[in-house]
Amino acid sequence: ASAPATPAPDAPAADAPEAQAPPAPDGRPVGKHLPRSRPVRLLIPKISVDAPFTDLAIGPSGRLNPPPASDVNLVGWHAKGASPGETGTSIIAGHVDTKTSAAVFARLGELTKGDLFHVLRADGTRASFRVDSVETFAKDDFPSERVYGDTAQAQARLITCAGDYDRQVKDYTDNLVVFAHLV
Repeated sequence: ASAPATPAPDAPAADAPEAQAPPAPDGRPVGKHLPRSRPVRLLIPKISVDAPFTDLAIGPSGRLNPPPASDVNLVGWHAKGASPGETGTSIIAGHVDTKTSAAVFARLGELTKGDLFHVLRADGTRASFRVDSVETFAKDDFPSERVYGDTAQAQARLITCAGDYDRQVKDYTDNLVVFAHLV
């Protein structure tokens, strides 16, 4: 399923997760950050995720296109946004399931505050993130600014579908979002 709203690469975050650092008075990045580099693999040891990345773009509807459903072990990142580890909010999306089976983010809701996940990057570095919170939002009341808004800290959002499947619209009613920061 598609993400509910357009990621806003330059929008300020509102109602930010508790671990979000306030912007520096001089506009510089806050905390640890890495230079821009394309993500290669997502590793989430707690839920046995080891998945390659694909680029995602904003579709004609103004929503982030999901990864292709033909590969159940594939995650995508908003390629025009922050790369994982770079200052800002990196958006990583994956399917919870497909018509035929569970998918890469089927167990994403098992993550809890303090859990770690890692992104292997094309420059040979590994960006490690600590989970701040795991929250579910109704798609028709999705907090786009909070989820997609840029931050002065290197953060990541893991996003998948959740809730009930609505057969009429062929989509789930909710989104599950994992908020995390670079450690």
